[in-house]
Amino acid sequence: MRAHETSLRIRYQETDNMGVVYYGNYFTWFEVARTEYFRSLGLIYRDLEAKGFYLMVAAASCRYKSPAKYDDMVTVKSSIPEIKNSSLKFEYKLSVDGRLIATGDSVHVFTNRSGHPVRMPGDVRKALT
Repeated sequence: MRAHETSLRIRYQETDNMGVVYYGNYFTWFEVARTEYFRSLGLIYRDLEAKGFYLMVAAASCRYKSPAKYDDMVTVKSSIPEIKNSSLKFEYKLSVDGRLIATGDSVHVFTNRSGHPVRMPGDVRKALT
């Protein structure tokens, strides 16, 4: 299982009035990590969409372990532990200076423009395996 790391600095706008990261921002960071994971394999979301393939979110969860704060540098380690015919699962581990702040996962289904599930494109499967 290949892993990819993406680093993000927490911006002021991502925190609440206590200086702690607002919980919904973790899902945005998951998206950034997924995009960069694919990019590291030569897979660009925009190119997939141009070919008529979309990755619909079927499930997503996050478990918060420790607060992150303004100006922290977050490392998002992403991996794909499960690949099926038309879907895949990402797992995420987020840390600040080696301290685990959250874990999460998301399941994505390949669809066509109409939102109907389709088989994962062969070039995507090849890049992921």
